[in-house]
Amino acid sequence: MDSSDLAYDVFSRQCSSRSTLEHVTGRWGALTLGALHDGTFRFNELRRRVDGVSEKMLSQTLHALERDGLVLRDAQPTNPPRVDYQLTALGREIAERLLALIHFVEGRQGEVLKAQERYDAARGGL
Repeated sequence: MDSSDLAYDVFSRQCSSRSTLEHVTGRWGALTLGALHDGTFRFNELRRRVDGVSEKMLSQTLHALERDGLVLRDAQPTNPPRVDYQLTALGREIAERLLALIHFVEGRQGEVLKAQERYDAARGGL
């Protein structure tokens, strides 16, 4: 049986799709995929683009996304070595869907902030 013949259920704790979903929707995964949608980046360029991510977390995120087939790591045998990161076709498709959600959240953030203010006021100014 080929892996494409399997049914996946992210709600099952044993399903492999759950870890992929975590990599894609986690804070650093989503931001990294969104940033890479803009093009090819070197590590430090990407780190500056994803404001607040540590070197360690970005490295771990890129490894996970590369393993999932969403990011392509291109190491050039130059001195000093040059490594570029870009989205695969699958990564681009996922990034486009994530960016639609990101833009939706950004566009509705005013409503979210008002809801938070009402919630906090009703609970004594948390």
